[in-house]
Amino acid sequence: MIFGKDDCPHTQKAVSDFKKQHRSFIYINVDKDPHGLKKLLEYSNDQHIVPVIVNVDEDSVEIGYTGE
Repeated sequence: MIFGKDDCPHTQKAVSDFKKQHRSFIYINVDKDPHGLKKLLEYSNDQHIVPVIVNVDEDSVEIGYTGE
């Protein structure tokens, strides 16, 4: 899952990279989804930073995205 905002360049880079790598993901726009924002804050320990990338298969959370 990618929690982010449409106007965030880091979010858009993550979405673009996931598509190029043919990785499946769900994008949650936290500006339009209050429940998504609540989940983002849970995963990020109340940090208002996007994107937050959650890999449920690996049980990992990445806060921010640099493309690496």
